Amino acid sequence: MSHGTHEGVDVRADGLNSTGHTGRSSGDPEDSPARPVVADSWRRSLAVHGRREDAVVTSILGEDELDSYRTSHPLAAAMPVINELLIEPAQDSGILVAVGDASSRLLWLGGDPSVRRRAEGMAFLEGADWSEASVGTAAPGTALATGAAVQIRGPEHFSPLVEGFSCTAMPIRDPRTGEALGVVDITGGEQAVTGHALPWLRATVAAVQERLHGVAPSPRIERAAGPVHAVLAVTGRDQGVLRYRGRELNLSVRHSEILVLLAGHPRGLMAEELAERLYEQPVPPVTLRAELVRLRKVLEASGTGVSLLSRPYRVEGLEVDSMTALALLARGSHRQALGAYSGQLLPRSEAPAIAEMRDELSATLREAVVGSAAVDVVLHYLRLPEAEDDAEAWRTALRLLPPRSPKRAAVVAHLERLGG
Repeated sequence: MSHGTHEGVDVRADGLNSTGHTGRSSGDPEDSPARPVVADSWRRSLAVHGRREDAVVTSILGEDELDSYRTSHPLAAAMPVINELLIEPAQDSGILVAVGDASSRLLWLGGDPSVRRRAEGMAFLEGADWSEASVGTAAPGTALATGAAVQIRGPEHFSPLVEGFSCTAMPIRDPRTGEALGVVDITGGEQAVTGHALPWLRATVAAVQERLHGVAPSPRIERAAGPVHAVLAVTGRDQGVLRYRGRELNLSVRHSEILVLLAGHPRGLMAEELAERLYEQPVPPVTLRAELVRLRKVLEASGTGVSLLSRPYRVEGLEVDSMTALALLARGSHRQALGAYSGQLLPRSEAPAIAEMRDELSATLREAVVGSAAVDVVLHYLRLPEAEDDAEAWRTALRLLPPRSPKRAAVVAHLERLGG
C-alpha cells in the first residue's frame, strides 16, 4: 500500500504514523490502520460490531465443559511440544502463550504470570472466544480468518480494550487434510512482535504438525470440530431468543425458564427439583413432563445442536448470556460482563428460581460497576433500564467524570429529575 495522509498525519505502509500510532477513529473503515491485512480485518470487524467499543468477549466456556473439550481436542496430543518450545521458555519473559481451536476459542494459556493477570482485564482467558466476530482484529482470530500467520501491534487492534497488547499468531493445520485445527499465539508487549517472534512460532507449528502426523489417524483429528454452541439471550427480554450461526428462534417464556435453570445445573435436575424451581405452586408431574416433551421437539427441529437429556434432565450445547455475564463479573471483567448483559433476566418471569437468579445477577452487576473506578463502565451501566432511578450510580458517574467532560450536563440533569 502506498503512503498517504490520514487525519492530517502521514501514514506509512506499515500502518504506523510518524508518532508510532495509527491515526483512526471508531466508526469509519477508512479510519482503520493502513496495512492491508489489518484494514481488511477492521472492515470485517465493523460489519459485525458497528462500533469498536462493542467488541468485547461475551462467550466463555464453563470449567467442566472446557475440561471435557480440551481432553478430546486433537491439539491435546501436541501440548507437550508447545509446552517445551513455547510455554516453558515464556515464563518470566513478558509473553503469554495461547492455544486456541479452529474457531479461535482459547483452550490453553501459559507463560508469564504477570502478563496473564493483566490480560484477564480484556478476558484473555481459557475458554474465551477470541474470534474476529467476538473481539474484532486480534492475532488469534485474524490468523484463522486469513489462514496465515499475522502480527498485530497494540493500536492496530479493533477493540480499545486490547490496545495495550501486541500479538503474533499462526494457524495449526491437520497434516493430513490441511484444514485448520487451531491457532497458537504469543501475546505481550513489543517482544511479542519482534523479529524472532514469527520464526519462533513457525518452528513450533512445524514441530506440532510433525507430532500430529505421527498420531494414528482418527475421526477426531479429521473433523477438528469444536462444541456446538447456541446462545440463549434472556437478559433484557421477556422471552428467550435462541441464536445459532446467524439464525434466531423465539422461545416461550416457560421454555426459556427451563433452559436457564438446566443450564445453571450442568449435572442435571430431577423432575421434582426442576418443578420446585419452576412453579410457584405444586403441579402434577405430567404437567412438567408434557412441557419438557414440547421443548425437546422444539430443540430437535431448531437445528441448533442443543440437546435436552433426561435422568436427570440437563441441557448440552448451550450458552446463556446471563451466566456468561455472571462468570465475567466473577473474574473482574466488568466491561465484558456489560457487553453480555442487556437488562434484567426474564423480567416478567415469576418462576421462583428465576426471580432469585435475576435479583442475584442484577445486584452483583450493580455492586461491581458502582464500585469500579472506570467511568466508561459506569456510564455503560446507566444506559440499562434498571439504572434509570439509581441515584447513587448516577452520582458515582458525576464524581468520576472529568470537570470539563461534556457528559456531565446530561448526568446533572438526570440527577435533578431524580431529586438529588
